[in-house]
Amino acid sequence: MIKQIASCFLGIFLYASAIAAEPLLSAQATRAALTTTGTVVLDIRDPKSYATGHITGALNAPYGTWRGPEGNPGELPSLENLTKLVQRLGLTPDSKVIVTSSGKDATDFGAAARVYWTLKVLGLKNLSVLNGGLKAWQAAGFDLNTQPVTATASTYVPTINQSMIATRTEVVSSVQSGKAQLIDARPTAFFDGSTRHTAAKVPGTLKGAVSVEHSTWFAPNSSQVVPASEAKKLALSAPVKSDQEVISFCNTGHWAATNWFVLSELVGQPNVKLYAGSMVDWTQADGALPMDNVPNRLKQLYIDAQLWSAK
Repeated sequence: MIKQIASCFLGIFLYASAIAAEPLLSAQATRAALTTTGTVVLDIRDPKSYATGHITGALNAPYGTWRGPEGNPGELPSLENLTKLVQRLGLTPDSKVIVTSSGKDATDFGAAARVYWTLKVLGLKNLSVLNGGLKAWQAAGFDLNTQPVTATASTYVPTINQSMIATRTEVVSSVQSGKAQLIDARPTAFFDGSTRHTAAKVPGTLKGAVSVEHSTWFAPNSSQVVPASEAKKLALSAPVKSDQEVISFCNTGHWAATNWFVLSELVGQPNVKLYAGSMVDWTQADGALPMDNVPNRLKQLYIDAQLWSAK
């Protein structure tokens, strides 16, 4: 009898662990995973939003702390700063981390995907994203808590896994050799050079890139990513080559993180990298780098005027 009970509890433990290891979790699966010892929920909303209500036990880790400077926000923060951050949050390679954002829209999902990618770059492996964020959690009828939470600091000293990162130098090499496929996660207006990010110097896209908008992967009229089985079908109809290294980019490595997440973690495609600095980093380089869809000077001035008036 005792052996049967022990076996039952072991089964429950292994089941919960398996749930936590899934890259994309529903609100219900997230709630189940919270019963597993060592599970950490990272709420990446701003402190004010976190204070109004969060999942019980969730730690606040604002998205901005995972980002680069204002002039190049997609840049990966220094290893020193990232080490301080993961230690403050009490994270170790054994941590089971579930990242959640607000779930407001498809763009919001990119923030959770970017933090997931950063944690994986830092050596954490048991990672998940709450699909639909706090919006999905509340829609499922689950309560929020206003009690702030702090973690016991860890001593984990991460290293950078370069295999998921495409540097500017590597992207230049890929543009010249064609060894990697470049996929642009931005809306069409950015891809075709009709507008640009305020920190980018030139409109347009990387030379030879194809457009795969980040919104491709979401259920219609929803802020939730489709299941892995559906994502695989969508990938087959998208201009993504399964037999070639893929480099995902956007303006600042935000929308591109969604493409990286879906292709790497859900579709299971190997050799998918994220160009974190993306078009802002590319256009700020000394000397013009190869680009497509760059408008003439008159249209660029028109775009400049539009961006200025929108401030």
